[in-house]
Amino acid sequence: MSMTRSVKTARNAQLMKQVKKHVPFYFFLLPALVLVVVFCYFPMWGIVIAFKDYKMARGILGSEWVGLYHFKKVFSDPNFYRVLGNTIKISILTLVTSFPVTICFALLVNEILNMKFKRVVQTITYMPHFLSWVVVGAFVYQMLSPSSGIINAVLVKLGVLEKPIFFMVQQNMFVPIYLLTNLWKSTGYSIVIYLATISGIDPQLYDSAAIDGANRLHKVLYITLPALFPTMCTLLILNVGSLISVGFDPIFNLYNDATYPVADVISTYVYRKGMVDSQYDLSTAVGLFQNVVSLVLVLGANWLARKANPDYKII
Repeated sequence: MSMTRSVKTARNAQLMKQVKKHVPFYFFLLPALVLVVVFCYFPMWGIVIAFKDYKMARGILGSEWVGLYHFKKVFSDPNFYRVLGNTIKISILTLVTSFPVTICFALLVNEILNMKFKRVVQTITYMPHFLSWVVVGAFVYQMLSPSSGIINAVLVKLGVLEKPIFFMVQQNMFVPIYLLTNLWKSTGYSIVIYLATISGIDPQLYDSAAIDGANRLHKVLYITLPALFPTMCTLLILNVGSLISVGFDPIFNLYNDATYPVADVISTYVYRKGMVDSQYDLSTAVGLFQNVVSLVLVLGANWLARKANPDYKII
């Protein structure tokens, strides 16, 4: 018994010694912790609005408790199921298109031998990530404009179109336009993650493979890709969690009244219910439903990854 206490005392003393040693680093970490608590954890108190008949004049505590009324109201709204279907459809198509394209592009960039050209390619592909979706949306509208858009002008000149059309009001064109725009804007950031992982691969593995007669394709298939699997699984798990969540900014800046039936998603639905119609309690209920489903999807994907290989889990 005394030996156990002495071991615990020694561990506590060692822990306190390490804490005191790294106190300056904890002070550097403090602002980030404060931001997370203030903007991520403290607002969670507002979740209770989903279970109340919220009146701004009464406040959260003074508003009447209505239980699951808002959830029943949401699930009885036919528009919600249309919005939910659009969200899942766009999310799945985004995952199917962007995930493999990003991996292939990262592998291609990594195979560029000229370092100057490689940096130029990385810079060009990474630059769109820093553009606001407001700017990107205006750029896409201008490019596809029937009066001044270069896309219409080229297609008419080539004889593909008889006359210019307004792509942005065509319901069957919205999803392809969104996918291409999102791919153009997000690919650069994603390949940085993969290239960082590739840079950590031991060069001796490639040298050994070359001695054994492996060509560049063999090195990619048997060295690079296996090294990327943990990173790929982590990003895939996080992407699966967002299957019911499409970003508000890209949709809001690309859709319009004509494309509502195919472009309206949960994030824009929550925006209209909350900010436009002032139904804060209803929009909170929808947001809570979305977050709970996303959490379940992340945990489920992580469980499957852990079953396949414990090294691929994130939790």
